[in-house]
Amino acid sequence: MFEAFTDVNPSFFGTLNQGPLTLTIFLHTVIVLPMIWIYFSEKKKLEKDK
Repeated sequence: MFEAFTDVNPSFFGTLNQGPLTLTIFLHTVIVLPMIWIYFSEKKKLEKDK
């Protein structure tokens, strides 16, 4: 998944761009999973208030 990464200006996103799945896995972890968690927690709150 990760290979030796040499660049003039090494950056976080350059590292993520090394493999085809790295960016996808990162984005799902950082964005999609919290959204799912927030959705279900808000849904539970709304049902409790009824």
